[in-house]
Amino acid sequence: MTAAATTHTFGPRALRLSLAPLALFTLIALAGYGIFGLAPERIPSSSPLLVRFYQVSFQLLAQAHIVVALATLVVMLVRVARTRWVPAFLVVGLLAFTSEWMGTGYGIPFGAYSYTGLLGYRIGGRVPWSIPASWFLMALPCYLIATHVLGRSRRTLRLLAAATLLTLWDLALDPAMSHLTPYWTWADSGSYYGMPWVNVFGWMLTGLVLMVALEVLRAHEWGGPLPLPWLAGLYGLVLLMPLGMLALAGVWGAVLVTCVALGAFVLVLLTLRAPVAAPRPQVAS
Repeated sequence: MTAAATTHTFGPRALRLSLAPLALFTLIALAGYGIFGLAPERIPSSSPLLVRFYQVSFQLLAQAHIVVALATLVVMLVRVARTRWVPAFLVVGLLAFTSEWMGTGYGIPFGAYSYTGLLGYRIGGRVPWSIPASWFLMALPCYLIATHVLGRSRRTLRLLAAATLLTLWDLALDPAMSHLTPYWTWADSGSYYGMPWVNVFGWMLTGLVLMVALEVLRAHEWGGPLPLPWLAGLYGLVLLMPLGMLALAGVWGAVLVTCVALGAFVLVLLTLRAPVAAPRPQVAS
């Protein structure tokens, strides 16, 4: 199913409004990070309440962003699919948790790393509750974007493209969340802002597993009515958080790598896009 076949279900204004809370939250969070996160000395030490508010807000920032973004996606899924998306949420969450559990315990497939307490309660003392949810939050849009653009027939190419788009998110996410801020730490420092390059392999492998799961669970059917522009907007707003943090902190290398890689991916994806079927001519009776 292509974007052209689905966008008629939603008016442009309704689509913009559905993304507005996430956009507003992201901009406010980035403003707070730029003003106070990068310069906590601006907070008056004479005001313990403000100091405490900064400490709590910094800890909850990433968690709240995941919750708001996931709620944005879920509202739309309920509208187009009622509860048909729930099995995929549970399966993707379980698969992502398993991958993260292996990574934090044995260094497979991402390399050796560990989460700090900034992402909230850690299941089994290792994997924050928000991490499996964040995998679903981005895996589904990536799967549907690839399906809209490439069509249903080229399954292998489509799943690879979806996993690649998911992996490109981490080019900004990892430098922002482990280099700028200690949401997780690497046991062995790598050359990409502390991230070992094996992590890219781990993301691709995990991404492919998740995309196959979404394919088996027929996400193209119940998620297909979500329009391509809306899916791209959701992906972009989630990506904007780490990318904006990097830009505000002046980490332009990671910003450049992410933007160039994403731009190249979009160009290749558009080159390979499925042709739009021409309307059948009307036969006069």
